[in-house]
Order: sequence, then C-alpha cells, then structure tokens
Amino acid sequence: MKNYRVKWAESGEECTSVAAYDNPSAKHRAGELEASEGITNVRVVSVKPGE
Repeated sequence: MKNYRVKWAESGEECTSVAAYDNPSAKHRAGELEASEGITNVRVVSVKPGE
C-alpha cells in the first residue's frame, strides 16, 4: 500500500502530518485543512519507503 502525508503552511511555517494516510484519507484530511482559517498551500504528497 502506498502512503501519503499532508503538508500545509500555517502562519508562514511549513507543517507536515505526523500520520501517514491512504490516498482517500489524505485527500479528506487535506480538505479539512483547506477549510480551516489561516491554513494555506495544502497538498498531499507520497511517502517514500522508510520515511
């Protein structure tokens, strides 16, 4: 199974999810973050093996 993380910017600082998600769950979480005040540049990225 391929895993994904969500990255975003908050108050000018780059943030990355601690949890690894499957693709549908990562997209769902990204949508939740996009709806949040002050969150920008939300994206889903694939996790390389061993990360």
